[in-house]
Amino acid sequence: QAEDGIRDQPRSRGLGDVYKRQHQELSQIFITTNMENLLLMMAPLFSTKLLLVLFFGTLFGLILGVLPGLGPTTGGALILPFTMTLDPLSAIVLLTSIYCAGTYGGAITAILINTPGTPAAAATCLDGYPLAQKGEAGRALGIATVSSTVGGIFSVIILVFFAPLLAQLAYEFGQPEYFALAIFGLTMLASIGDGSPIKNLIAGAFGILISTIGKDFMTSIDRFTYGINELSEGIGFIPVVVGLFAISEMLTQSTMLDQVFKRVALKAVKLPSLKDYKLIWKTILRSSGIGSFIGVLPAEGGTVASLIGYSEAKRWSKKPEEFGKGSIEGIAGAEAANNAATGGAMVPTLALGIPGSATTAVILTGLIIHGVRPGPDLFREQPEFLYGIFGSMLIANILFFIFGFFGAKLFARITLVPNKILWPMIFAVSVCGTYSLSQSIIDVWIMLFFGVIGFFMRRYGFSVVPVIIGLILGELVEGTLRQSLVIFDGNWLMFLTRPIALSFFILSLIALTFPLLRGKKLKIKNKI
Repeated sequence: QAEDGIRDQPRSRGLGDVYKRQHQELSQIFITTNMENLLLMMAPLFSTKLLLVLFFGTLFGLILGVLPGLGPTTGGALILPFTMTLDPLSAIVLLTSIYCAGTYGGAITAILINTPGTPAAAATCLDGYPLAQKGEAGRALGIATVSSTVGGIFSVIILVFFAPLLAQLAYEFGQPEYFALAIFGLTMLASIGDGSPIKNLIAGAFGILISTIGKDFMTSIDRFTYGINELSEGIGFIPVVVGLFAISEMLTQSTMLDQVFKRVALKAVKLPSLKDYKLIWKTILRSSGIGSFIGVLPAEGGTVASLIGYSEAKRWSKKPEEFGKGSIEGIAGAEAANNAATGGAMVPTLALGIPGSATTAVILTGLIIHGVRPGPDLFREQPEFLYGIFGSMLIANILFFIFGFFGAKLFARITLVPNKILWPMIFAVSVCGTYSLSQSIIDVWIMLFFGVIGFFMRRYGFSVVPVIIGLILGELVEGTLRQSLVIFDGNWLMFLTRPIALSFFILSLIALTFPLLRGKKLKIKNKI
């Protein structure tokens, strides 16, 4: 192109003018593309249907976040069967708005009753409840609301810029690279949450085993169906997700049906003062960056982000001795980080098809059942779909700020609903939603079976999240492995000749060994 340009220009102008013209053309294309993407992000504002979905999703997410034991993951699993009546964009917008609002909603109960509505709000209890006990519950909720909103919006900006870059990198991937990436995603399960790395890997392997049920995609031979015709197409994602998250949580919570929470009085939510802003603005920005980075890492999520955000806020604070006694920096650090992780966790989910958190595993399930396969082709073929999601997440963060500021007192009263009424309602919704998919009673039995499995997993220290991630990635692992071996004529060593695949294998080895070494060090310290 440069040579053609030279021929068209007078000799006196030279190469410099040609390159300058080309640079101006590329800059114009870049500006035009970004303007188009910005308009695509604004599309939900001009769709009455999407605005209604956003309104309902944000409201539902806040309610779920406030109720201890539910949260956006369980809520997403409950609502997932009903998204089948929606178009793909509306369905994913509903799930993502629940994700954003539910993550914030956990802070309300963390501050008012010292019980985090979601695991990601656990660090908020450390300073939120002590501040509320001092008669400053409104101030604590105001700081949590502002910090959550800033962290959430910051993460959406990260999502908009980095997801396309990661997807562009994925254009270099072939079947061997996707296999290595899927293995890396599975090995990240070793470091998810506070559970045992070995138990997490066992749970992930169990999820992969479940994914093999049904017809072999290469030979069409039934596997592990035991003569049950309904299993020939494999076990559906939705019954497993609803069973492991909703039903198992219901069985776990059944031991606390008569639990009574000690409540702190709340008059109204108060926006932070100028003095408060001066004290926390650096903490909010720092935690937003930390949360977005942690969210991008597969299988980490908001819980890890909030703990790191809180600890870093304490490290950089001029008054670390106030932490644990009602420090507003502690609230800001935890809430900005866990909400920033929402957008960060969507980066690998959309760009690579690797869940960044438990809730994005449910969102990824929603994408798959609606026929949308995440990855680089999605960015090239359906930009309006992706940027519609980005814009909706941005609007959801603004909506939960409005709802949280004006309705926190009302949402706090939701915790007064007795568990004896709440959980039977959830059970009925779970059964109806699962049965409605294909009007098959086998799906209900599968849901109940995995509900019992999930209950015993939780009781014996196993996380249910790795099972879902293993189920989602199992098909990718098996398919890319077998296709890669066909390409390599069965020579496994050929994987090591692919630089990208080799890099992922090295990262997988590090991801496996690091949690195990960290666990041994902790055991040695405890003995000392």
